[in-house]
Amino acid sequence: MCDKLRRVTGIDLAIQDALFGHDERRELSDGAWVDVRAGWLTGGHQRVEDLFDDLVSDIPWRSERRQMYDRVLDVPRLVSFHDLTSEPAPHPEIARLRVRLNDIYAGELGEPFTSAGLCLYRDGNDSVAWHGDTVGRSSTEDTMVAILSLGATRVLALRPRSGGRSLRLPQSHGDLLVMGGSCQRTWEHAVPKTTKPTGPRISIQFRPRDVR
Repeated sequence: MCDKLRRVTGIDLAIQDALFGHDERRELSDGAWVDVRAGWLTGGHQRVEDLFDDLVSDIPWRSERRQMYDRVLDVPRLVSFHDLTSEPAPHPEIARLRVRLNDIYAGELGEPFTSAGLCLYRDGNDSVAWHGDTVGRSSTEDTMVAILSLGATRVLALRPRSGGRSLRLPQSHGDLLVMGGSCQRTWEHAVPKTTKPTGPRISIQFRPRDVR
């Protein structure tokens, strides 16, 4: 397994290039699949921890409220969205990660990743409900969503919209998960709440144009 090491803003981080070994593509149903790349972002615990701390302190996090039936509720996480075609990446490492993901996946996807959405799960009470990223073209077209996890381990759950057994995939510090094919249309994903003591987690979601 070979690593490419580069220096960005004083943080040395390596990205695993192997397509096998710790990496695994899981074929789901109805043309959906997920790539699971454990430890994709490496470079030593402290350096990855420094990136996590940078993002916690430097990203323009905001809270959202949403209408749920007859009530307006706080969204249980902080968020930040960036169109990387019209604004600089909020951290140099995010720009580099986008380049590397495009190197790996743009050929198969047929287009580059163009946006970065970030979520900060402050503790086990923060979560995201069952959903698919079906705003825009992904409601009718195959696409990809790449999710990099930093911080505490949290479960990303997947279930088929048509019913059936769900999957629970723990996502740890530096892990990459890519949902592809029909996954956004035919499956749903969630980050469930947990009663176990847990620290904060950041997820960085890279998406192509007009996919949310």
